Amino acid sequence: MDGMPFQAELMQASPANAENQVTLANWRIAPFNRWAFSHVSEIVPSAIIAHDPARVTPLPANHVNLGGVGYRTASGQNGTVNNMLADTFTDGFLVMRQGRILTEHYAAALAANRPHIVFSVSKSITGSLAGLLVENGQLDPDAPVIQYLPEAKNSAYGDATVRHVLDMTVAIDFTEDYLDPDGDFLRYRKASGWNPVDNPATAGDLRSFLSSIRRGTGGHGHTFHYVSPNSDMLGWLIERAAGRKLADILSEGIWQPIGAEMPAYVTVDRLGAARTAGGINATLRDLGRFGEMMRNHGTTGGKTVLPRKWVDDILKNGDATAWARGDMATFIPGGKYRSKWYIVDQAREAFCAVGIHGQWIYIDRKAEMVAVKVSSQPLPVDEAMDKHILAAFRAIAAELA
Repeated sequence: MDGMPFQAELMQASPANAENQVTLANWRIAPFNRWAFSHVSEIVPSAIIAHDPARVTPLPANHVNLGGVGYRTASGQNGTVNNMLADTFTDGFLVMRQGRILTEHYAAALAANRPHIVFSVSKSITGSLAGLLVENGQLDPDAPVIQYLPEAKNSAYGDATVRHVLDMTVAIDFTEDYLDPDGDFLRYRKASGWNPVDNPATAGDLRSFLSSIRRGTGGHGHTFHYVSPNSDMLGWLIERAAGRKLADILSEGIWQPIGAEMPAYVTVDRLGAARTAGGINATLRDLGRFGEMMRNHGTTGGKTVLPRKWVDDILKNGDATAWARGDMATFIPGGKYRSKWYIVDQAREAFCAVGIHGQWIYIDRKAEMVAVKVSSQPLPVDEAMDKHILAAFRAIAAELA
């Protein structure tokens, strides 16, 4: 189920031969990503999101073979869950129902105790965390961004609200092109510490980059426009509102209360700014615990972790019209986006977090199911693989419902 053979010799010698060396320059490129995505803290500076060993929530298991569950792919072909896992460069796969593990699978360089980068699933974790600050009166989603961050007054965020940031409806002049060798995204990654810089003496930083992004045309709130800097801006807002570092807020607010069994971590830039848009790394089971908490309306073991009204707002609200106007409307027809989560099927209470290179948390409340997939797909975005994966998740939900 590896998608392509894992090169076990990557990073094994001391030092590794040039052809097997994973570096800041190649860590997101196949085949190096198959090792790198579960060793990110060895490549990019990172801050620990601590767990509490005394509060680990048990995950009972009732193993079921779901590999043969079948479905029709978007192209009209017959597929199975096993096909999907093999075809989409799966590093880890977990399915839970009612909090019990049904399926757990590891491949490539991943193991149960090793965190894997989740890319833009980080956005959904950060959007969930924002609910704690809203509940505590530290963050007002309807307030202007500059109420908390006056530094952003001359940027795209100068007249935007926190809610615009949460729902990706900021009118912003930024192109999310992961493969552009010269554009906005390369400059963004250099500022984040994810790419080598030409001259360390003049290197930028993430917060300065965010404050420099230009406003786009039109009004905020009109159109869903997916750009990752919005979610780093949310992380900065959370830190400023709470007066603490993001990793510590996330540790105490979510990671310890859900009973995580391992620390997580988040990449940081040269000044310690957390890459909340894509830099969180966590183990498969702890991602399952997080998803299970969201499935249970913000509770773990009957205890409140996140405010129920914040979690339930994700499905109840969101602007379907803004989504339909946006640049991802064909990804989930009839969908919505709220507080960094995708609403897939409101009737089934199905919603998901998605990251590039094949990272997913998929929740279907009608099936009482949480599925987690972490991967090392060669391309950042592969729509055919996304549709394959979504079809498999829906088939599993139908099987369990």
